[in-house]
Amino acid sequence: MQNSLNPPLWILLIASATQTIAAAELQAQARPIGQFANHLDVGSPQLAGSAAYNGVTQEYSVSASGFNMWAARDEFHFLYSKLEGDFILQARVKILGQGVDPHRKAGWIVRSSLDADSPYVDGTVHGDGLTALQYRRAKGAITEQVQTPYQSPDVLQLEKKGNDYTFSFARFGEPFSSCVLTNIDLGTDLHVGLFLCSHNSNVVERAIFRDVRIIRPAKDGFRPYRDYIGSVLEILDVQTGRREMIHQSKIPFEAPNWTPDGNALQFNTSGTNSATRGRLYRFDLLTRQPTLIDTGFANRLNNDHVLSFDGRMVAISDQTRGGSTIYTLPATGGTPKQITQKTPSYMHGWSPDGKWLFYTGGRSNEFDIYKIAADGSGEEINLTNSKGLDDGPEMTPDGKFVYFNSARSGKMQLWKMNADGGNPQQITNDEFNNWFPHISPDGKWIAFISFPKDIDPNDHPYYKHTYLRLLPIEGGTPKVIAYVYGGQGTINVPSWSPDSRHVAFVSNTGLE
Repeated sequence: MQNSLNPPLWILLIASATQTIAAAELQAQARPIGQFANHLDVGSPQLAGSAAYNGVTQEYSVSASGFNMWAARDEFHFLYSKLEGDFILQARVKILGQGVDPHRKAGWIVRSSLDADSPYVDGTVHGDGLTALQYRRAKGAITEQVQTPYQSPDVLQLEKKGNDYTFSFARFGEPFSSCVLTNIDLGTDLHVGLFLCSHNSNVVERAIFRDVRIIRPAKDGFRPYRDYIGSVLEILDVQTGRREMIHQSKIPFEAPNWTPDGNALQFNTSGTNSATRGRLYRFDLLTRQPTLIDTGFANRLNNDHVLSFDGRMVAISDQTRGGSTIYTLPATGGTPKQITQKTPSYMHGWSPDGKWLFYTGGRSNEFDIYKIAADGSGEEINLTNSKGLDDGPEMTPDGKFVYFNSARSGKMQLWKMNADGGNPQQITNDEFNNWFPHISPDGKWIAFISFPKDIDPNDHPYYKHTYLRLLPIEGGTPKVIAYVYGGQGTINVPSWSPDSRHVAFVSNTGLE
């Protein structure tokens, strides 16, 4: 009689083979793609879906079938990672072609599990333009939704904060509209990512997702200038809005300048580590590597460094010897030369001929715009004296005007004045707090950052939902060109490419 404690060899072989197959299948299922740990079909749709990532354009191409995502179970293709805590999800979404079913849908989804009947929350746009925040509170329950009146957005953002979800949406170029779902508990270890569903079992639909961002925001209790999260260096095509991530670091960095030859950027590091904060770096756009620039004794730089128009010199604001003081030195590094005697002074712009520096100075409890000879000779010249903060002065490439931001009207708005400070004129007048006007090298455009209306007009804080916006130099309605989690250090300094096509900026996220 066979001993029941010792199974036959053929049973052991079958068990071993089964385990091997199961392990192989499990390994095959783990298919990292771009920023996501895996992608697969949920709910076993009749026709298989697929996904591909283009590392050059940083776009995701997705195809999917699936009969529905509404009743007690779902079918769709899913690109996901597992996340805990709070997060912000952003993407531009395009469902391709005319499609078959008007209810085909794409967007962001957060699920408790990969089960077809899992509880979930999604922010979705449908083929017919319907925009909704949809959710299933319990396993196997019928989906509910918050339907919005908004039609056909192509920018979607889904934010989780605790058990609350905010779905924001816009047609590219416009500010977000939003709706909120409160008190829905999906658990802690969530499956988070992009999805596509054809809403028809016999049809495969296709979609493109671009400018995809998975953001880990600053935690509750964040202390400004004491707590920091990671930084991402991005290049933005101002005509198309296409964004490219080119560098990221746990060590925070800020304020990229673009060199006039187009080959590199300069940025400063920040944070609380005295060994790394306040240094100036050159970031080579070919090698994608940063190199420390020798700034001599000046090693506590602010995010207010500016290259001269010819790229030979850089002016910095530094606090090594006390209050913020402006120095100049060769762009490749060298010994700083002190320019301003009074503090604080925050550098913002050169004149095109290299003879003058324009900066913000705090004098007698007022912050105004000043200029001073770039060689340090002579006294500083006061250009504004209105009550309220004036900041961010930058001269146009023709040398005729200085653009700046001012809170004199109540909100922080953009202004311009003659080079001598005369004839100040307000340029923007909207609900946002607008900072740091940067003039394109061809003199045709103004790029700037807009903070939410609930921000103190005198503050440009870290780690907020902001917009980068674009305005023709002759005026008009600003257009959103990037939806950014950032703020302080995102675009404090001139950062246009020499061809006036791109802008460099910094966004923020917690990095593992």
